[in-house]
Amino acid sequence: MKDARATILVVDPDPDVHYSFKRIFEGEFGDVIAVTTGELALREVDAQEPDIIVMEVQMPGLSGIETMRHLRAMSCRAPVILTSSDGTTAHAIKAIQRGAYDYLLKPFDLPRLKSLMEEALRVSRDAKKVVSIAQDTPVTDADSIVGRSPAMQAAVTAIGRVAPTDATVLITGESGTGKELIARAIFHHSNRARQRFLAVNCAAIPGNLLESELFGHEKGAFTGAASRRIGRFEKCHGGTLFLDEIGELPLDLQSKLLRVIQQGQIERLGSTHPIQIDVRLIAATNRPLEEDVERGTFRQDLFYRLNVFRIHLTPLRQRPDDIPLLIDYFLERMRQKKWGQLESLTPEAVAFLQTCPWRGNVRELENFLQRLSISCPSRRVGLEQTRFLYDQGSQTPATPATAQPSSTLNSNQPPPSAGAPPPAAPSGSAHPLEIDEALELLFQAAEDQPHWALIPAAERLLIARALERTGGNQVRAAKLLGITRSTLRKRIEKYNINLQVRAI
Repeated sequence: MKDARATILVVDPDPDVHYSFKRIFEGEFGDVIAVTTGELALREVDAQEPDIIVMEVQMPGLSGIETMRHLRAMSCRAPVILTSSDGTTAHAIKAIQRGAYDYLLKPFDLPRLKSLMEEALRVSRDAKKVVSIAQDTPVTDADSIVGRSPAMQAAVTAIGRVAPTDATVLITGESGTGKELIARAIFHHSNRARQRFLAVNCAAIPGNLLESELFGHEKGAFTGAASRRIGRFEKCHGGTLFLDEIGELPLDLQSKLLRVIQQGQIERLGSTHPIQIDVRLIAATNRPLEEDVERGTFRQDLFYRLNVFRIHLTPLRQRPDDIPLLIDYFLERMRQKKWGQLESLTPEAVAFLQTCPWRGNVRELENFLQRLSISCPSRRVGLEQTRFLYDQGSQTPATPATAQPSSTLNSNQPPPSAGAPPPAAPSGSAHPLEIDEALELLFQAAEDQPHWALIPAAERLLIARALERTGGNQVRAAKLLGITRSTLRKRIEKYNINLQVRAI
């Protein structure tokens, strides 16, 4: 909301409503345009292209529902919030099925109104963020999928194949690889591109609230449910719903989501009346869902329903050839936003960034370049400045040491609290007090061999030595390393570790 001012169109015959919206929202939030009829609203939409429309259902001349029908014919994509003063919701519910974003009863609940306006503005701006998959076009305000590596080209090809269909898509990959960007690209190149795109982060909403967020609730359905609420599925009727971090969905909600996918119907909390919906579903996760299915924490039948068409995003460290393209792309965007004058990095600086592990993937690279652009006033930055700023930012690991072994070793300054396990010592009989000495040997080896990737090599050594010590027993090796067995299996496969060969 703070990035740019919003344009709000208020359509209501009551001048007091106009005054209230201007008093509350005009200024920091944006500009308020107020009209009294649906006919005048259509003229303003054609001239102003507002970000949000707030409209009364019952008006002289064109009603709110009739005005909505004209707005859709004009391809207006601004979220429409309907209001009603008669104390009933029948008209508003009908309108939501026809494309309204939400409704509010008068007199307005101010906190609810502000929250809804902020939410609608985010939806409006997401709808305007067109995702480009062309790599040779100039950078614009639109997001772009950048990369010419085989992995990224495969993802682009997959988008082209699945976008025109209504197939459910599962996007997998580590955090920061751009899963939501891929989801929005599918949406923008689909037959539903003129409808709504809504995103829900299943990990960010507590489980007891997530069901209401997805399916809505009736008044009195639970303590605090003072009015009826329309859920994301119902709001997204005709459009595309993106469920991020789907692996965090509680088991009880998994069964309800499965029923929605199978039957195309939802039921609001506190209601037994099924509501037919038409929603294209895209899900994303950074979790190994197949392993979650084996553990019983994710339903197998839901997994197969989601995994109709999969797009996997490769970590940035495995496609270093894309890093120079991403650097140019992000620097150009930052200059457009006036975040600095940095235009380029020297070849040596770019080559250095290509060797960095980027545990946070593209998101971490963008964050680093933002800091670099703000910190360095010159138009071109060399290796020394780049390395210095990277070293400063890399002193704090991106993930907890126990969650990902690769974060326990840093090529510049290992955190003392990382607690590397005993098998990491090259001597084969390490004591915790010898960890610093072992790390010093690793750093010396890295300095002698500049092209040697320290973190992957050290991580492979840790895993191989742990397996050697436990005679190949993966359960004991995982416990020794402080990771789960599933994580250990992934690392064995990643580094192609031969369990029959000693680690050297």
